[in-house]
Amino acid sequence: MDAGVGKPPRHHLTSIRHCASSARIAAAAAASSPDYGLDLGTLSLISPTDVRTGFLPVFRSGSCAEIGPKSYMEDEHVCVDNLIEHLGGRAAGIPAPGAFYGVFDGHGGTDAACFVRKNLLKFIVEDMHFPTNVEKAIRGAFLKADHALADSHFLDNSSGTTALTALIFGRRYTVFDGYLNGQLAVARALGDWHMKGPKGSISPLSAEPELQEIVLSEEDEFLIIGCDGLWDVMTSQCAVSIVRKELMQHNNPEKCSGELVQEALKRDSCDNLTVVVICFSSNPPPQIEIPRSRVRRSISLEGLHLLKGALDSNA
Repeated sequence: MDAGVGKPPRHHLTSIRHCASSARIAAAAAASSPDYGLDLGTLSLISPTDVRTGFLPVFRSGSCAEIGPKSYMEDEHVCVDNLIEHLGGRAAGIPAPGAFYGVFDGHGGTDAACFVRKNLLKFIVEDMHFPTNVEKAIRGAFLKADHALADSHFLDNSSGTTALTALIFGRRYTVFDGYLNGQLAVARALGDWHMKGPKGSISPLSAEPELQEIVLSEEDEFLIIGCDGLWDVMTSQCAVSIVRKELMQHNNPEKCSGELVQEALKRDSCDNLTVVVICFSSNPPPQIEIPRSRVRRSISLEGLHLLKGALDSNA
């Protein structure tokens, strides 16, 4: 699974491949900075600089999921545009705005992907390190979900899932990715205990996620999270270009997700298809105007006299 980040076109298109990252806290550096009036260790993410620039993202999302050419659907996804509202009484101490998104690419059945979709956010919020240390909370939640799949008598613990998830607070977002190798051609996965062996044993499969942290700027327009069914047939640059063009026309992230899925089907994707598009503004991307190059024209004094003579002779 990959994620692409949309920015205005430049000489190259910026994208994040293979794992994206949510807004976690650059805890040590930021907490020690005198520019912050509040301790970043408590996830107080709005700094005086943020206030001066006046930029805070507004989250809007849309998703599309299709079974594709397969005979069964194993993907799951989640979109939470307003984390405070979603968590209700459990949202104490969490800064706004906040959001949570994920795509879970299941294999060996639907049990693992469905379980992780329903429980991963809950495990993050319930972790003892949340919200003071979001990175530890995320890692703990992944391992808790993995062990819950192994211990459950009601779920098929031979099923597994990869996960690409974004947790956003204010301008900072953390994308965490679990993805495995070996038989499954991936690097990290939840579940798949028939391949991992007993807990604590050495295994080619790991449930511990890779994390990336990014600070959003006004140039960051949207984020694309998708499963392999999309990225096997499309580059990040292609997906970003399609979404930006569609947003400029109708400003609807759900339609953009559907457009990416349909384009992947046209390109003969052979897997389930799930795409989530997250916009960071209520406005569509601005029209990019490329200034025309100004070509200087000059004429020599001799040429000027010749031209003047020609004009005079025609007068």
